[in-house]
Amino acid sequence: MAISIDDIKKLRAMTGAGLADVKKALTEADGDFDKAKELLRERGLAIAAKRSDRETSNGCVLVKAVDGFAAMLALKCETDFVANGADFIALTQSILDAAIAAKAADLEAVKALNINGQTAQEAVTQRSGITGEKMELDGYLTLEGDNIEVYDHMGKHTLCTMVQTNKPAAEQGHLVAMQVAAMKPVALDAQSVDQKILDEEYKTSFEKTKLEQVEKFVEMKLKKAGLNPNLVDSEDHIESNMAKGWLTQAQADEARKIIADAKVEGEANLKMPMIENIAKGRVQKFLKESCLVDQEFQFGDGDKATVAQWLAKQDKELKITAFKRFTLVAD
Repeated sequence: MAISIDDIKKLRAMTGAGLADVKKALTEADGDFDKAKELLRERGLAIAAKRSDRETSNGCVLVKAVDGFAAMLALKCETDFVANGADFIALTQSILDAAIAAKAADLEAVKALNINGQTAQEAVTQRSGITGEKMELDGYLTLEGDNIEVYDHMGKHTLCTMVQTNKPAAEQGHLVAMQVAAMKPVALDAQSVDQKILDEEYKTSFEKTKLEQVEKFVEMKLKKAGLNPNLVDSEDHIESNMAKGWLTQAQADEARKIIADAKVEGEANLKMPMIENIAKGRVQKFLKESCLVDQEFQFGDGDKATVAQWLAKQDKELKITAFKRFTLVAD
């Protein structure tokens, strides 16, 4: 049977599929809309299954706040070509709009939302069939309450943030949302940092400090022997510098022995209280750099104020109560 342009437009509006795909599906279904929709869905499922092991490193992140409920959502895909497409962005927006309208609690609830007569997950799968790329919903975050400002970094839909204040402060909230985007804090304040993060940071700092102290001891021993530590800091360097004539075989052998002996001696004589204090200092530095209120504010008057200090200058009662951040770009 002949397929009219009105039928094609109608099914395209219902599914978001391309004109050629819609026409093909309607033709195969003899004009039956339900059967055509099923054909489009099946094609999407087949492509999604075929590309299930592909990496979705691109995509679209959008954020929105309405009547005390804010959310950000990421729809991921394989290439930036698809990610920048108007239809892909529109699909992400329609799912986010539905999530905010329903005040969806989590990603599973988002996937089950109704989008033009199908679930959000089905809509994504169908879109996958149209583009030929793997797609997946990911990164759904929410904030509830008053005084929430949202920010889409440079309008590129790859990094979004949300910031909530304890009282109305649109301008200040927007600037802090930009701070969150730029400085990627891990927590609001030191008390909010997950203990697992603190434990791992201390462990890393402790081991790093031990290694540095041993390396200093090795360098001191090499210098005492009249050897340049920079020429023997690795086996590759030793071989390379011998080939260049910068080290003799005897010097290389002596350096190897000094390094081996000094490492054992240095490790045996480490001053643990000093190591612990240095590691603790590094954790404190990490907290200052990683906790939002303690970070140096990047959008102030150049006076080196922390975020908390800058807010207090604007209004002594003004505070940040929560923030969220999601990015598709490796930090």
